Amino acid sequence: MTDDLREQVHAAARRARVAANELVLATRESKDAALHEMAAALRTRAAEVLEANAKDLEAGRAAGMGQGLLDRLALTEARIEGVAQGLETVAGLADPIGEVLRGSILPNGLELKQVRVPMGVVGMVYEARPNVTVDAAGLALKSGNAALLRGSSSADHSNTALVAILRDALETVGLPADSVQLLPCHDRASVTHLITARGLVDLVIPRGGAGLINAVVQQATVPTIETGVGNVHVYVDASADLDMAQRIVLNSKTRRVSVCNSAESLLVHAAIADEFVPRVTDALIAQNVTIHGDDRFASDPRVRTATDEDWDTEYQSLDIAARVVGSIDEAIEHIAEHGSGHTEAIVTSDLAAARRFTTRVDAAAVMVNASTAFTDGGEFGMGAEIGISTQKLHARGPMGLAELTSSKWVVWGEGHVRSTS
Repeated sequence: MTDDLREQVHAAARRARVAANELVLATRESKDAALHEMAAALRTRAAEVLEANAKDLEAGRAAGMGQGLLDRLALTEARIEGVAQGLETVAGLADPIGEVLRGSILPNGLELKQVRVPMGVVGMVYEARPNVTVDAAGLALKSGNAALLRGSSSADHSNTALVAILRDALETVGLPADSVQLLPCHDRASVTHLITARGLVDLVIPRGGAGLINAVVQQATVPTIETGVGNVHVYVDASADLDMAQRIVLNSKTRRVSVCNSAESLLVHAAIADEFVPRVTDALIAQNVTIHGDDRFASDPRVRTATDEDWDTEYQSLDIAARVVGSIDEAIEHIAEHGSGHTEAIVTSDLAAARRFTTRVDAAAVMVNASTAFTDGGEFGMGAEIGISTQKLHARGPMGLAELTSSKWVVWGEGHVRSTS
């Protein structure tokens, strides 16, 4: 069975390579037409998607799936409309392929250009969220890449329905259906076969929990971009406007708890703790948030006493760890020890404090007086994102079209030869 599954995955990768070789010649007009056709087809066939998604949700509830994961899994008419609009937004973005990154004419007359080119075949390994299926397919297509999608078994019905619709749309506009393929998801070995298909697959992007990401990064022989576990902090500085701080904390935590830009920890400067701790405690509890606090927070009987584990936990639920710190440097040190390099936020009216925080905090995104919920490809003007990279090579932060490209040097001469000396 394992050999059969390996061949199944590798055969899909070979078909993807053929499709990628066609996509590299596709015009922006044809790619944008495909994206608009995909969006229209999703709207027209939304009932099929919702019916398939209902089966996944029913199975998830029966299996005892947590509310956060069920929220990630769930599709609604509004969410389908959202991903359709995302495709249309991507269609409206400039095509990155062929962009000249650098260029010059050497003293000997050689003309040099470094231009953006597609990666080729891009594999995605992700959990639950079927909207990722559409986002990944759309971004891969616009950037000239063929996508191999390995979703989770919990979203199998949803992903199957979505990919069928996307493939039909591609064929309608004359682009290869194999530009988007869904890999088998009921055997974990399919992930292994994908991430070790060196020579067949050019890049793998894992998106999900820490266990999935670590497994892919550690086992892959295909180049991999590590996307983010989000142990995200909001630090409320001594000079913060407390009304602003409360709004930012609540939005960062409660807007949507299942996403990786949701705040998981709150740090409050001791100088404002007497006033801010009681009010933010009341506000969070009013939104059904369970607070895991240090001694200062836990003096309120409604607050649970935090354990060492809480500072490192990505809850993805209505829970938050909370602590009072003596200085901005103590907050920065706490983030350095416990943060995941995803998003960190400061609320402050002190320009020097803001500069210190943004300079010293090592994360893919650092917010000043803004909710952590803004770390998102759509919010950053990328249309959608294929993931949020927390590593430092090639891509960091929300990954849009440019991050799905590589480059090559094109050199023009007129019979130039290099001297033998």
